[in-house]
Amino acid sequence: MVFGLLKKKKTAKRKPVRRKTTKRKVAKKGGKKKPFGGYQIVPDTKLGAVIGNKAVTPAEMTKKIWQYVKRNKLSRRG
Repeated sequence: MVFGLLKKKKTAKRKPVRRKTTKRKVAKKGGKKKPFGGYQIVPDTKLGAVIGNKAVTPAEMTKKIWQYVKRNKLSRRG
């Protein structure tokens, strides 16, 4: 008879693909975050008059410049 030809072949079940999860780095509480790139800017005398004479990170420098601009009303915005 032909019954043997009509049977479906058994296929092995595929295991589900397990994706790797990345662990997020959590900053420690109370610890100061290391500046991006780890470099600091040492201001000269003219820039030191605006942001101070000690070395600062680029982000801190930007914040201090904007504080100076707003304090002295140097922007065109009201």
